[in-house]
Amino acid sequence: MKKISINIVKYIVFITITIVVFLPILITLFASLKDAGQISTISPLLPPALKDITFENYKKVFSEGMLGVSFFNSFLLVSVSVIINVLIGSITAYTLERFNFRFKAFVYALFLLGMLVPSNVTEIARFQVVSSLGLYNTLAAPMVIYACSDLMQLYIYRQFINQIPVSLDESARLDGCGYFRTYIQIIFPLLLPATATLSIIKAVDIINDMYIPYLYMPSERLKTLTTMLMSYSGALKGAWQTLAACVIVVMIPTLLLYLVFTKYIFAGIVSGAVKE
Repeated sequence: MKKISINIVKYIVFITITIVVFLPILITLFASLKDAGQISTISPLLPPALKDITFENYKKVFSEGMLGVSFFNSFLLVSVSVIINVLIGSITAYTLERFNFRFKAFVYALFLLGMLVPSNVTEIARFQVVSSLGLYNTLAAPMVIYACSDLMQLYIYRQFINQIPVSLDESARLDGCGYFRTYIQIIFPLLLPATATLSIIKAVDIINDMYIPYLYMPSERLKTLTTMLMSYSGALKGAWQTLAACVIVVMIPTLLLYLVFTKYIFAGIVSGAVKE
């Protein structure tokens, strides 16, 4: 009887969490399929009748919302930032894990300290650095920030490299491989589970980020999906149905990433959780 009661409580908790997560998405989806009259007369919790469903809101978004430019800018930011982030993170982790040098512990402590300091604290200094480099209001500004500001991948890569036997490095060295070739041909292929996990998480973070593109790329031609959504909502005050359609469209890339690469995310997390 006690076991049955516990299971009932578990089901109630799971169902409640599911409703809390999916209800806002359903409300937004329902609103995107309504016209202005239905928005004010039909409950947000109810979908429109089949005969009243309209796709005019999506037509407006695709024709007026600069989606093409926004998709391209977001794709470019994700691609370049993730590639640089992976290279810098994996090479730095390989250096810290495999080589002994003076002040190694101090250097690693500095990286850990960088993870503890909130980015908002250093925003003024970061903005001045970006401006002095002539990167303000260019795609290069968020690329540099995204590629160099995430230190979590350093910790995760170190956990993975720590599981790779040092004997592989030694064998490669005996065969005439230099350090860089050892990293490229031996170490990095074994880091693919961690790389897949970190790349997907980083890509989702970049797609969903509004703050950095809004602050460092105010130009209209440099709009990303999130900044386009913000400006779109400001320009259409009260047009909730059109804004809802825009939200659904912007949500699609992130949703597809999660659906397609979910198994890689969990595989990377699990494979790095056990040390043999």
